[in-house]
Amino acid sequence: MEKFTTLDGVAAPLPIINIDTDMIIPKDYLKTIKRTGLGKGLFAEMRYREDGSENPDFVLNKPAYRSATILVAGDNFGCGSSREHAPWALADYGIRCVISTSFADIFYNNCFNNGILPAIVSPEDLDKLLDDAGRGSNARLEVDLEAQVIRGPDGGSVPFQIDPARKEKLLSGLDDIGITMVKDTQIAAYESRAAAARPWA
Repeated sequence: MEKFTTLDGVAAPLPIINIDTDMIIPKDYLKTIKRTGLGKGLFAEMRYREDGSENPDFVLNKPAYRSATILVAGDNFGCGSSREHAPWALADYGIRCVISTSFADIFYNNCFNNGILPAIVSPEDLDKLLDDAGRGSNARLEVDLEAQVIRGPDGGSVPFQIDPARKEKLLSGLDDIGITMVKDTQIAAYESRAAAARPWA
């Protein structure tokens, strides 16, 4: 998993509350267990028309936001079913950070295992960031994980919340399995002692 330290990128405004995982990646795209190729289905029902053509009104289809790596979204992002395909689709598209006032628990946890930073800010700060993200080609934000601040194009900054253990996972680029494997030597030593103490087990 790629380390997350500082992200400087285009921020796309998506001021919709209760964006659920079915909106993020519709069920039609859940037939695969691969993490790649899902970017094309990200927000498919809003992003495409019924005939498959792009909806020009959807933010990620606008020229200024096609290369967005940051989403600034409404409250309760990632609610609904627990599908891990949702963060897979975001990551495959190139989104490395989602900023909101709140996230659904399972989606929030899944983000950290897929290299995505779900940054929690206050409602007042979200309004500021939505304004920054609404600037089209100038809609760039800098997300500094170590300092836990988001810097806007005018030099202002807002803080965000994150659990220290999850912060360390992103900084080190390790998912839950990677965190466990860091302790491989200690685990092997324990298993060896346990086998010697209980040879019948």
